[in-house]
Amino acid sequence: MAKRDFYEVLGVPKNASDEEIKKAYRKLAMKYHPDRNQGDAAKGAEEKFKEAKEAYEMLSDAQKKAAYDQYGHAGVDPNMRGGPGGAEGFGGFGDAFGDIFGDIFGGARRGAGGGRQVYRGADLSYAMEITLEEAANGKETQIRIPSWDDCDTCHGSGAKPGTSAKTCGTCHGQGVVQMRQGFFSVQQTCPTCQGRGKVIPEPCTTCHGQGKIKRQKTLEIKIPAGIDDGQRIRSTGNGEPGQNGGPAGDLYIEIRLRKHDIFERDGDDLHCQVPVSMTTAALGGEIDVPTLQGKATIDLPEGTQSGKTFRLRGKGIKGVRSSYPGDLYCHVAVETPVKLTEHQRKLLKELDESFKKGGHKHSPNDKGWFEKAKDFFS
Repeated sequence: MAKRDFYEVLGVPKNASDEEIKKAYRKLAMKYHPDRNQGDAAKGAEEKFKEAKEAYEMLSDAQKKAAYDQYGHAGVDPNMRGGPGGAEGFGGFGDAFGDIFGDIFGGARRGAGGGRQVYRGADLSYAMEITLEEAANGKETQIRIPSWDDCDTCHGSGAKPGTSAKTCGTCHGQGVVQMRQGFFSVQQTCPTCQGRGKVIPEPCTTCHGQGKIKRQKTLEIKIPAGIDDGQRIRSTGNGEPGQNGGPAGDLYIEIRLRKHDIFERDGDDLHCQVPVSMTTAALGGEIDVPTLQGKATIDLPEGTQSGKTFRLRGKGIKGVRSSYPGDLYCHVAVETPVKLTEHQRKLLKELDESFKKGGHKHSPNDKGWFEKAKDFFS
């Protein structure tokens, strides 16, 4: 029977990327693996498994793929490989599976020389509270963070002075052990040395075999102008140390904004409540409002109502990734006078009487509200 097109076998187009080819093969290999197909379906699954394996081995090799793309099956010599019943059979798919399942079972593929496993250090998190002004303008500050230095007693070896680490007898210094499960050959971290490749018979009493001592150090931090609540600053290499020569983790400084007495931040914009006296709101006039850059003036029109919002362009905050600053929104809150004297009460009553004589023209919202109330209670 003529061989099917390798691209058709994997279900990918001819312009598929290496990652797409690998992904398609992984899916088919999982579906038709002999361990997952028993009974009557076993023989058919076995043939499909071998077919997918052959297609992947051809298309994952750049030279073979180029020859196949140009000449088809004639461009790749079928005799260079065992046929379906040849010596290769299932035994040869270990290499093809190595790249596919390396990420699933952990640990990268290793050459004959092997080597201990290298681990990146864990990341650290630090919460820093700053004021709104500091967030807007930026600042430089110092923080105290943990650091890990070589042990002064064992000089980083982890072994008691006068002794030394020994090669692990379980993994023979490789840091990993091979485990076979059916047709799979899986690498796992050595349970004896935890991937280090060495064991310490007599650990250092100062660092308890770790080779490092935890201390504190001062770190200079530059907070960029415009940073917002919840954003993080990354300090590379200031996390926990790596293992077996691996790189250190990173330090992430999370910014938290302290509640401001006047302003409330919304992205790059600021909001504030501006108290205005009843007479100023009625007669109009200029009022001073605070901004992060200093004092600004708003010209209130006559008859300003409570809740009226005035927008001051460019008086907000310029965010870290913004091209221009946001705006300041000033919300008017008309204040009702309290603790009145008898004279003030008399004047207000006279004023109220004059308002009543003038009808609804002095209260723009009064008529509409009463009409709605009548409909509600009727």
